[in-house]
Amino acid sequence: MARKQVSRTETSRANRTWWDGVSDGYQAEHGAFLRDDGFVWCPEGLDEADARLLGDVRGRRVLEVGGGAGQCGRWLAGQGAEVVALDLSYRQLQHARRIDQGSPAPLPLVQADAEYLPFLDASFDLACSAFGALPFVADAGAVLAETRRVLRPGGRFVFAVSHPIRWAFPDDPGPRGLTADRSYFDRVPYVEFEDGEDGPVSYVEHHRTLGDWVGLISGAGLVLVTLTEPEWPQGHTRDWGGWSPLRGRHLPGTAIFSCVRS
Repeated sequence: MARKQVSRTETSRANRTWWDGVSDGYQAEHGAFLRDDGFVWCPEGLDEADARLLGDVRGRRVLEVGGGAGQCGRWLAGQGAEVVALDLSYRQLQHARRIDQGSPAPLPLVQADAEYLPFLDASFDLACSAFGALPFVADAGAVLAETRRVLRPGGRFVFAVSHPIRWAFPDDPGPRGLTADRSYFDRVPYVEFEDGEDGPVSYVEHHRTLGDWVGLISGAGLVLVTLTEPEWPQGHTRDWGGWSPLRGRHLPGTAIFSCVRS
């Protein structure tokens, strides 16, 4: 692993392959927490059924960006929305098909890169992304601009990413994860390789500061309405990677941006 500049194409190729490879284990480990038809925004467990960040979705056409196995989209459909779930990973979408097996109304799925959405202008009322796509793309501004393009005027886009402050701390759920050991302002991507730094790139994650996100949102022609930083709830004892009750008592783990197309 290293911090290294990586191209847009290399990022997309690496992360598609990575998610195809880990999706079985990811769904086995986290599927019960996410629920087949649940909308969980983040490892803190913030549930859209309570938060209502998207508002009333009944009768609305909704795009889920980076939908994985479609858990969020399936919940939205259960609330009366017309949903399309998009993901880069074919294997993640196969898990969506597995969950929908035998369903009279399977969730519509599209495999595509979020930087190039294959939809007509102004074809959705709402869009959402719960840790989907945006942390893993080289050009988050392109995703935001594409999402704005496919939203109707007044349409809302709500997306969750790792809270930017986490990049200054080790990704460790224990005490070591409470001490900053790197610069928050270091925007060089985190990269993993198959066979050392000379081998193919196998995983990429990109860091943007809070200020970067605000600038990207504005630059894409969206208006930031609210920023939600979920607190770690009492009684929630489940670790998820670097997220944990210990760290959650001291540091925000997730940032959820609610934006509107003007």
